[in-house]
Amino acid sequence: MSTIRQEQIQGRLVQEISQMIQRDIKDPRVGFVTITGADITRDLRYAKVYISVMGDKTAIEESFAALRRSVGYMRGEFARRAHLRIAPEIEFLADESIERGARIFDLLNQIKAEAPAVTTPEPVAAEPAAVSPEKTVQ
Repeated sequence: MSTIRQEQIQGRLVQEISQMIQRDIKDPRVGFVTITGADITRDLRYAKVYISVMGDKTAIEESFAALRRSVGYMRGEFARRAHLRIAPEIEFLADESIERGARIFDLLNQIKAEAPAVTTPEPVAAEPAAVSPEKTVQ
C-alpha cells in the first residue's frame, strides 16, 4: 500500500524523467522511449522506472545502456526539480506489457481469421396466425 506522498513522487518522477529524456539527454542511442510507470519505496530512496522501447533488440539494449549511463544526471536533476533532500536511486526496468498486449491482439486476430465464418441464421418470418371466428356466447 503506497502513501499519498509516494504516489505524488511517482507521478512527478515519471513526468520529470520523460521531460529529461525529451529535452536534456542528447545521447543518440536513446531511441523511441516511453516511460510507462514508476514505483518508489516508502522511504523514497529507491525508484524503479518502467520503460518501453520500440525497435529491435539492439535498439532496446542501446537505449537501456544510454539511460543507465545518464542515471546520475537524472537522479540529481530530479532531486533539484522535486525539491527532495535525498535523491532516489533510479533503476530502469523493461515494461513488456505493451508488447505482450500487441502479441495477444495478433493472436486473437489470427484465431478470428482461421475460424470458419459463423453465419447467423436469418429470422424466419412468422406466418400470421389463422384467425378463428370468435365464439359468441349467448
